[in-house]
Amino acid sequence: KASQNDHMTSKITRVLLLLCITSPAIATEPYVPWPSKDQLQGIERAAYACSRDNTTEACARVRQLADPLMDHPRLPGLCKDVLWSLMDESKAASTNDYRRKDTITNTARRIPRVCAEPVKKKEKPKSRQA
Repeated sequence: KASQNDHMTSKITRVLLLLCITSPAIATEPYVPWPSKDQLQGIERAAYACSRDNTTEACARVRQLADPLMDHPRLPGLCKDVLWSLMDESKAASTNDYRRKDTITNTARRIPRVCAEPVKKKEKPKSRQA
């Protein structure tokens, strides 16, 4: 019976030790600010330029601006999906037909809706009953 208690104490000690080791790492994770409205609009404008100009440089700019946000820890998956699609679509093409332009433009238009920082709703003051 003493052996069984020692074994259980050993397991508990290992779990507590593991928690002690991992807790400081979690607590010290740096705060990463949400991308600014200007930053998101910059990606959107770059996408419009890629759509309109159909140049390698203009389209590379979209990928250059959007790619760092793919590793952003606070952005929702839906935002990253839109950015991923935009990076995939933003390539110079042999013909700049309306389908290509519309695809890039429509994806770019989604950025402000799906990537903007969520607005915290203020609680309404509770009315006092007389």
